[in-house]
Amino acid sequence: MLTITEAAASKIIEQSKQTDALDLALRVAAKTNQDGSFDYGMGFDENKENDVKTSQYNVEIVMDPQSAELLDEATMDYVEIEQGQFHFIFSNPIDPNYIPAKKSK
Repeated sequence: MLTITEAAASKIIEQSKQTDALDLALRVAAKTNQDGSFDYGMGFDENKENDVKTSQYNVEIVMDPQSAELLDEATMDYVEIEQGQFHFIFSNPIDPNYIPAKKSK
């Protein structure tokens, strides 16, 4: 199942308040490109009949079954890429472009 970090959840809640989407779930999607790489997307949406659902840090997350399979081992985080530039990122070990983080000694 997709995992979100506390930092990601905090930003999602903040954005849902700014866009009046408090009553909507966060839809997360993934698809495989022709070259095997993954594309990720997200936005606020209503639940649909076949959605896979989870809730973490008070954020309701929905995914279609195919996306849920591609995101099964993934983690979504909200991190500072460069000073003052924050972005949502997906760390997904089944994505062919995944590079594990180096552990500090």
